Amino acid sequence: MAKTVSLEELKQHTNKEKLYLLVSGKVYDVTSFIDEHPGGDEVMLAEAGKDATEAFEDVGHSDEARAMMPGMLVGDFGSLEELKNSVKSKVAGASPTFEGAVQSGSNVMYFIPLSLLVAYFAWRFYSSS
Repeated sequence: MAKTVSLEELKQHTNKEKLYLLVSGKVYDVTSFIDEHPGGDEVMLAEAGKDATEAFEDVGHSDEARAMMPGMLVGDFGSLEELKNSVKSKVAGASPTFEGAVQSGSNVMYFIPLSLLVAYFAWRFYSSS
């Protein structure tokens, strides 16, 4: 019988010393493969502690890469619903200060170029007289 890996256990193994990845509902111990990964260790570490299925499939891994996976299998993931709820609570828990900073930052991104454009045309208008 396959081992069932909980969300807590998945989140405990998110560094180079012990790295678990969740792909298609199964958890893999990829610690021994980190240094050999063609995309580098940053790619794998970025997907640690969450569902890496989309990232794994988007890259289009070879049949050879897929053949290595059964040797790294730890077990089945406990509950994808639990993982989805965890992600939703993090997004819902974003601080209003952060959201305000993003909003004001994006307003500035439009205001500065527009101001420069207006200043340029004003300079052209007054310097040609």
